[in-house]
Amino acid sequence: MATYSPRLSRLIEALRRLPGVGPKSAQRMAFHLLDRDRDGAAFLTTTLAEALTGIERCPSCRMFREDQQCRYCGDTRVATGQLCVVEAPADLLAIENAAGYRGRYFVLMGKLSPLDGIGPAELGLETLAGLLAEGSVRELIIAINPSVEGEATAWYLAELARSQNVAVTRIAHGVPMGGELEYVDGGTLARAISGRLPV
Repeated sequence: MATYSPRLSRLIEALRRLPGVGPKSAQRMAFHLLDRDRDGAAFLTTTLAEALTGIERCPSCRMFREDQQCRYCGDTRVATGQLCVVEAPADLLAIENAAGYRGRYFVLMGKLSPLDGIGPAELGLETLAGLLAEGSVRELIIAINPSVEGEATAWYLAELARSQNVAVTRIAHGVPMGGELEYVDGGTLARAISGRLPV
């Protein structure tokens, strides 16, 4: 087993914190930064420090923001009466860039998972309940991935919205554009059949 100097060990361990980065990848990144791209390493250090001090979570939608005014919570978005709940910032950006949706968002930063210690408090659902109670939300759109935890989270969100007399909808799940039915898994196909819409 290779042993590294203390600083190199800490650098490799720090890089391993990134999602999908194992020991070998972290080692390769560390060696690259130290041997071939010290300017890139310095840029990364500065940029990361600026991000940590200059980016915060919006207290209303929980998306990341740099200014006091969140770009996803403006008056024109509130006026739509729509609030789309997503699991992660990447989901928000996917909908924003592709769907033509211009309402507000609420980012859970996860999904309910009692075994992992993630309950309503960790997802900010008290904040969401406050938004629903204000009366400006007429439709809650649930855009949660269809996993076991996702289904439980979607059910909880729907009950929360109904308790405030807010209409609840959910994004469609089913056969992807260009997909062939014979290759679609049974669960996805069953959901597509049961959720079919008139043409």
